[in-house]
Amino acid sequence: MMTAARSADSGLAGPGEIDRYPYTEAPAGERAALRSWGGAESDLGRAGRRGTASRGRGLHGQLVQQLGQMIVSGDLGADRPLVPEEIGQRFEVSRTVVRESLRVLEAKGLVSARPNVGTRVRPVSDWNLLDPDIIEWRAFGPQRDNQRRELDDLRWTIEPLAARLAAGHGREDIQQRLGDMIEIMGHATGQGDAITFSRADAEFHALLIQAAGNRMLEHLSGIVSAALHVSGGPVTGCDRPAEASLGHHARIVEALASGDSAGAESAMRQLLVGHTDGERVVPAPREH
Repeated sequence: MMTAARSADSGLAGPGEIDRYPYTEAPAGERAALRSWGGAESDLGRAGRRGTASRGRGLHGQLVQQLGQMIVSGDLGADRPLVPEEIGQRFEVSRTVVRESLRVLEAKGLVSARPNVGTRVRPVSDWNLLDPDIIEWRAFGPQRDNQRRELDDLRWTIEPLAARLAAGHGREDIQQRLGDMIEIMGHATGQGDAITFSRADAEFHALLIQAAGNRMLEHLSGIVSAALHVSGGPVTGCDRPAEASLGHHARIVEALASGDSAGAESAMRQLLVGHTDGERVVPAPREH
């Protein structure tokens, strides 16, 4: 099991870090003594001390998260060989867990496995940068400023267009659900409940893209969801729900109901601005 108790000799997370996360005990027959990866102060050891956020994915998901963060942060650089046996020993997980985790990372374009070459970290140009996990890993790593700027630019491309298209489709069912999300956000604002506000906000934007009736835009909805997730708060990037944000959301729904495409697009742009001075907001990093 990956625990803080072994941090002194393993180079993994210290007390109070790993203990927060529900790692699963590896089968006793498959656990092995930890070995350093490239020395006492190896890349793996340095990165491991930071720990990772738990998503309730079990041991397999935790290993994917850990290795993914290490690759994206640059702790495991491009063309770095990844030896499954060493990974298994370092994290005390079974060969099956390591193999499946590397397959997930390969599907995301982070690593490649070739006969007689082994598994190696791939360059950034090969990564699936639209993958929600990679978006999050970049957003909370050394590339956080670039990632948030890129997400901001993409949202300014995707969401005003989605609002314009949605106004021409007259989806009353979705408009009703959008109204429900605004009601939830309003209640959350009164309670100072930023978490509930953010969840309803994310649902609002996902529904709006769905209402656009464009399958390619809908395919990109994960970008918006990831952007809202990594912002750590409402669309404005504020720490607490904002009354002004509610007004912009409501104007979007009103424009959809009246079939006002230009009005819906304009209201979405005002929502994305987040400040009366017209400057876009890049939220500060959120603690996991």
